[in-house]
Amino acid sequence: MRPRPSVTYLPHRGPSPHVLSIVLAGGEGRRLYPLTAERAKPAVPIGGRYRLVDFALSNLVNSGFLKIKVLTQYKSDSLNTHIARGWRLPAMLDFYVEAVPAQQRIGKQWFQGSADAMLQSLHVITDEDPDYVTIFGGDHMYKMDVRQLLDSHLEREADVTVAAVRIPVHEASAFGVLAIDDQNRIVDFDEKPSRPKEMPGRPGWCLASMGNYVFSSNILIEELLRDHERADTQHDFGRDILPNMVGKRKVFAYDFAQNEIPAQPEHERGYWRDVGTILSYWQANMDLLAVSPTFDLYNPRWPIRTFTRPLPPAKFVFADEEHARMGIATDSLVCEGCIISGGRIDRTILGAAARINSFAHVEESILFDGVEVGRHARLRRVIVDKNVAIPPHAEIGFDPERDSRLYHVQDGIVVIPKDSVIPSRTPVYFTAPSQPDRERA
Repeated sequence: MRPRPSVTYLPHRGPSPHVLSIVLAGGEGRRLYPLTAERAKPAVPIGGRYRLVDFALSNLVNSGFLKIKVLTQYKSDSLNTHIARGWRLPAMLDFYVEAVPAQQRIGKQWFQGSADAMLQSLHVITDEDPDYVTIFGGDHMYKMDVRQLLDSHLEREADVTVAAVRIPVHEASAFGVLAIDDQNRIVDFDEKPSRPKEMPGRPGWCLASMGNYVFSSNILIEELLRDHERADTQHDFGRDILPNMVGKRKVFAYDFAQNEIPAQPEHERGYWRDVGTILSYWQANMDLLAVSPTFDLYNPRWPIRTFTRPLPPAKFVFADEEHARMGIATDSLVCEGCIISGGRIDRTILGAAARINSFAHVEESILFDGVEVGRHARLRRVIVDKNVAIPPHAEIGFDPERDSRLYHVQDGIVVIPKDSVIPSRTPVYFTAPSQPDRERA
């Protein structure tokens, strides 16, 4: 049996709730390999200037939840740096966003699951002494007013409230699926079922957990300790904690479709993307590019916040129409410090300080910080990680058979890892690092 952590049970403080928010950001994200070869999944860049963790943090801060701990573990250096440099709240008011790395506080093992991560970091709860704890995943893309989730929890006097999203039944086997009664009380919680239960009155649809919870603090501590003592557990909220609470505690669902964001267009309501695979990651980025995007980054009433470097504005040159040497971007996002120098991009995202050289053409692609595309190169449906130079005349994404021999390809998307060296005069551009666990991901 593992050592039992010492805890102090917490009193309820009355009508003005004291809330601590915890973001679980220690995930490895194997299915996003090779983007996660050198960074944690919540640190993966998205939309050019953001990281996945910024969505959860922005939702909490925009909702007025200003005491936030971020639990980190796997290859967390860039994530810790991002939080330390970009997410500074006024300490004078006792507000904070702080990274909490895995510390082996109650044994020699690292985090064994989401519940074990909470248990090993239990001191962050007892030190803050809150009435309620919100627990959010750090790797999903959505907008949520968390105050409405907390209000639902308080109104029902729940022990735990689970934020839930409606998803098609053919996708539901990848999530925790909820069954609820007419009072939104959860009567069954099935993690990644082979035959998901459909919503009553909505055939073809299921109610899935978003991985976002509100717990009454004392209940959370009791359940974590109970799970800690069990032998038949994976120490996971979805697989163990929540299913074991159903029928024994007041466990309620909050329908995310009810959540309202200021100035949000109706077509964006309920948008939630689990960015778990290369294809879903590419699709999530493409969702940002339309004239009326599925996910809008330009709502001033609900900004997505992040850390940015002091770079110069993006620049577009030349204006040589006669020789078709023009810097052009259509239906694209171009971040600060970029130079589109006589090339063209379509439905593409350029990270900071990327450069597109003359006569190059890039479409439906995602280029991370510092990527340079050489003259006359062509890219289509390619993700290029940081600091890669694409040589002149390279063609990537046009020949599936050739691409599969030379690159990492998943679901028709070509991925080039960070710092890859692509020689300009050899048929083999790079060798992907070995990954023995890829088949298990």
